[in-house]
Amino acid sequence: MADVPKDLLQEIKRLEDMFNVPQAKLKAVTDHFVSELTKGLTVEGGSIPMNPTWCMSFPTGYETGTFLALDMGGTNLRVCEIILTNEKSEFDIIQSKYRMPEELKTGESDELWEYIADCLQQFVETHHADEKLESLPLGFTFSFPATQDYVDHGVLQRWTKGFDIAGVEGHDVVPMFEAALKKRGVPIKLTALINDTTGTLIASAYTDTAMKIGCIFGTGCNAAYMEDVGSVPKLAHMKLPPDTPMAINCEWGAFDNEHKILPRTTYDIIIDKESPRPGQQAFEKMIAGLYLGELFRLVLVDLHDNKEVHIFADQDIAKLRKAYTLDSSFLSLIEEDPFENLSETADLFQNKLSLTTTRPELELIRRLAELIGTRAARLSACGVAAIAKKKGYKTCHVGADGSVFNKYPHFKARGAQALREILDWPAKKSAKEADPIEILAAEDGSGVGAALIAALTLQRVREGNKAGIQHPENYN
Repeated sequence: MADVPKDLLQEIKRLEDMFNVPQAKLKAVTDHFVSELTKGLTVEGGSIPMNPTWCMSFPTGYETGTFLALDMGGTNLRVCEIILTNEKSEFDIIQSKYRMPEELKTGESDELWEYIADCLQQFVETHHADEKLESLPLGFTFSFPATQDYVDHGVLQRWTKGFDIAGVEGHDVVPMFEAALKKRGVPIKLTALINDTTGTLIASAYTDTAMKIGCIFGTGCNAAYMEDVGSVPKLAHMKLPPDTPMAINCEWGAFDNEHKILPRTTYDIIIDKESPRPGQQAFEKMIAGLYLGELFRLVLVDLHDNKEVHIFADQDIAKLRKAYTLDSSFLSLIEEDPFENLSETADLFQNKLSLTTTRPELELIRRLAELIGTRAARLSACGVAAIAKKKGYKTCHVGADGSVFNKYPHFKARGAQALREILDWPAKKSAKEADPIEILAAEDGSGVGAALIAALTLQRVREGNKAGIQHPENYN
């Protein structure tokens, strides 16, 4: 940074002080996180919902059978048929994608469920043309905030991902879905309604028994892990043996909504204040892909408007003023720029924002992207470390999915470094040595995970464990 003028260097230093999260802070955040996870399991609850999922065991890898999985996302509907084979941890998969028409997202409830039933009917007819089918068990990945008192039940708390259909929020979605299947005569029985994060945990554990935690680091963020019912006071009324396992869907984006511990900057406060739901999802707003580009944009606008340095001086920054114009992939491209003169970053600013940049400005832009990306990875590691500490896991694998984890440069390495600092691991003896807790790419949670949870649910009901089953008669 030899050629950077002194005033710009001072700004870079100010940003470094603002966005750096030192080891002591990581440890403090993690300790508070552990107590908040615990609080979420109590009857009174806390900011983190800690939803019981009624998925009550890890797979062994020896599960067999044919199961369907339905994944309802924002843009596509994915239908999979998963055949769990006789080989341990092996499966075959056939899948089809159907577009989710925009008009359905704000239409009538019946239209949505009937469209989904049509897609399932089409899938079954294509792959089981002349077969006389008994009903196929289905795992339904419903990745919207829902409360589940049973595995075959889910009350939608609120629509997200651009959906806004009247008459569904506050209601159980399962009867609506089943009515549409019945109307069409589709030979499918809903066996389990699941969240994609729980699916990620179970699918990853099927192929790797060291997997103990499932995480999503993408547009949003979340985690799931296996708890003992004895540590979940809000399930005491079920009178289950205390060592019974129960997968918990944390919904940990809501960690620290009280703003007690996370190192929020003035820019984080603006993001929260101008978001659709201020005061909610405090953790998510600091680490998730949806917000990283917006943080970056807010800092640059502030440097142009309010600081002595006036970056992009005498230029029209109208495009940069538009909220949420930049996403995390924009930051990825900056961090991936291989050229010493940052020419790709210069082109990016010219093409996307119609801004001409000087070499010193490019140095600041690169450093800012690194700071925001690094802070997100380091804070993400606090959540993983908190579950590991709560459960006493000294060694384990963590299955992670999501666009930020899979695509953001250095996210994995920065997260691993933060875990080392939080958990005080000794220095590695060689570069090849694995970390005690490793965050690895997860298996397909919304497809294979949903099918596995359907298989595990069917199996436990047949063995006589009907806890958290609303309609046991459907499992014969």
